[in-house]
Amino acid sequence: MTDTTCPDKILWSVCNVNCGSRCALRVHVKDGTVVKIETDNTGEDTPGAHEIRACLRGRALRKWIYSPERLLHPLKRTGKRGEGQFARISWEEAIEQIATKLDQVIKTHGNEAVHRIYGTGNLGGVVSGREQIDRLMNLLGGQLNHYNSYSTAQITHGLQYTYGVHECANNLSDMANSKLAVFFGNNTAETRMSGGGSTYDLARVKKQSNVRLIVIDPRHSDTAVLAADEWIPIRPGTDAALVCALAHVLITEDLVDQPFLDRYCVGYDVATMPPGFLAGNSYKEYILGTGPDGIPKTPQWASSITGIPAERIIQLAREIGTAKPAYIAQGWGPQRHANGEQTARAICMLPILTGNVGIQGGNSGGREAPFGFAFPSIPTGSNPVSTSIPCFLWTQAIEDPKGFTDITHGLMGKQHLETPIKFIWSFASNTLVNQHSDIRHTHDILSDETACEMIVLIDNVMTSSATYADIVLPGVSVFEESDLAYQGYGVEMAALILRPKAIEPLGECRTLFEICSDIANRLGVGREFTEDRTRDEWVTYMYHQCRQVRDDLPKNFEQAMQTGLFKWKRQGPPIVGLKDFRENPEAAPLKTPSGKIEIFSKRLWDIAHAWQLPDGDVISALPEYHQTWGMPGTPESARYPLQLIGHHHKQRTHSSYGNNPWLQEAAVQSLWINPLDAEARGISHNDLVCVFNDCGQTQVPAKVTPRIMPGVLSLPQGAWYTPDKQGNDTNGSINILTRQRPSPLAKGNPQHTNLVEVRKVSP
Repeated sequence: MTDTTCPDKILWSVCNVNCGSRCALRVHVKDGTVVKIETDNTGEDTPGAHEIRACLRGRALRKWIYSPERLLHPLKRTGKRGEGQFARISWEEAIEQIATKLDQVIKTHGNEAVHRIYGTGNLGGVVSGREQIDRLMNLLGGQLNHYNSYSTAQITHGLQYTYGVHECANNLSDMANSKLAVFFGNNTAETRMSGGGSTYDLARVKKQSNVRLIVIDPRHSDTAVLAADEWIPIRPGTDAALVCALAHVLITEDLVDQPFLDRYCVGYDVATMPPGFLAGNSYKEYILGTGPDGIPKTPQWASSITGIPAERIIQLAREIGTAKPAYIAQGWGPQRHANGEQTARAICMLPILTGNVGIQGGNSGGREAPFGFAFPSIPTGSNPVSTSIPCFLWTQAIEDPKGFTDITHGLMGKQHLETPIKFIWSFASNTLVNQHSDIRHTHDILSDETACEMIVLIDNVMTSSATYADIVLPGVSVFEESDLAYQGYGVEMAALILRPKAIEPLGECRTLFEICSDIANRLGVGREFTEDRTRDEWVTYMYHQCRQVRDDLPKNFEQAMQTGLFKWKRQGPPIVGLKDFRENPEAAPLKTPSGKIEIFSKRLWDIAHAWQLPDGDVISALPEYHQTWGMPGTPESARYPLQLIGHHHKQRTHSSYGNNPWLQEAAVQSLWINPLDAEARGISHNDLVCVFNDCGQTQVPAKVTPRIMPGVLSLPQGAWYTPDKQGNDTNGSINILTRQRPSPLAKGNPQHTNLVEVRKVSP
């Protein structure tokens, strides 16, 4: 056994997954092997900020690096896609096959037929990141772009129509200046739980202030357990209905900030409507029921939809209306539903109605503001291809390119997609199958090798998605290459982490820079790609680019690498979003057409009358509530009466580290089910259950707990798809149950809108 007490060296490294944090690690190396991982120990008194202490995921990283599933050699598929049958090939053969096919696809179909699929499994490395593929493709004539993210599409688009920007919130630490804070599904304690995440800021706020925190969520999340004064359970997808009822109380009890609405907003009442619109179209009329639908949005109306008692809705409205200031924030779960843009815009109405926008202790209604320095990315050049698809619709771009248009699928740059995706790059991404919706349908699309003709995947381990690749390339881990890493976006501090190579690459693993360089050489753009720099020279070059942002960094790169970790504290008071606008709306107008907060959006009115939408999808000028597909009361709910949502899990970041046995033991994958629903189905705690709907089924142990409201199930997202012979999942992978149906405006990911049934699996 290796002696871990006396390492040969201890080096700085980093956890590079996409949780919003970017945690520093101290890697203990003995005889060329990583034997132990610790985290930031530089002390609270270190100039800059607090210790960036990694969570259990980062601390267990060596179990990922030395995983039995670790990819060590280039592989070529020998069976059908998804079967996981591969043969080892040489790097020369792999590069030749990729370059030949890439060249053929571009010459035959054009550059729009090439696409780097969305993925964030390796995020934060400057020279080791996905930008290397973009740099290569731009030199070769470009590739099909994508926009949005799987996490934030609906809130990003929704807030842009309300505020003109999507990042316009106050820092989380500004809660200390609030009388009341209300979180809609904002679960920092599990999604951003390290010293590099916003859980640190939330804990500091609760320690330093008396702010009352209410969490509204179908699940009694860890944030509700650790920090909230009250948990209000709500049926998934009904947050907008709750807001409408809260607005009804605020309006009828004269708790709105009328001067704020008059000066800063468009569309609250008839007097503030844009020119050309008659009475009946304002927000106030919609809420009071004098608009076209004729339905007053009373607490009693909302109670039957949300499951929240009318008396509690009335009380909550009064609390929000009388607390000055109030911090209203939403996480990314509520908007990740069908019609999620409506939900995101609706939640923002609470600070708008009460005049809490642009002031200390208030908020815009969005998620807490990030903080960090604008350190540079590696230059990628410009993409000659202007066409861009929503990242969630790449399967549609393979399956039905002729039907992929600007008014049906959100295509940008052209009215019609002219060619299907024929070549896919997948780097550090389990989105190819595992993180995408409706796994069985995705399987059918990818199984047709005449559709997408080549899939190249680069990763550390044989993930669920890797089994669908034609060529699998073994990438190095964060410990096997040097690089820079920047701070995450989930904590109010900035950091730069320099990580030297701790160990030699395992097997035949190569860096992404080397892989792309080899392909560039094969296709005649090698020198343009490298700019005559080695990979290590690029790391040094990018460090000196960072010094142009922070001149307090050491001039000498070797000295900086030895220090390893640099931290900077946020200076001054917390960031207040839209502060300049609040102080002088004429001098600092918003980037909306009116320059004001647009409760009524003329742009959305026009889109709603031009775009083609399926039944149940709604785009409206006002932030309204509409029942959609996949909810109680629809015909489907007769067969599948339970709503299923997903939540982020301490075991993994999305799907990253999902095969780590230490983490699987520490945080078991299980289905959250309320005791009432469990008893009605004869299910006991830890029973193996089958969750199913028309999309597919999965098996998973049951977690019987009152921490989930009746009628709702929650399954931690990201568990690796592990199919049986029929293609059904055996590992609790939620996307065997979700639909590939995008949200109406952003064309984003609605993976929390699901109806299912559950039964106990017989022994």
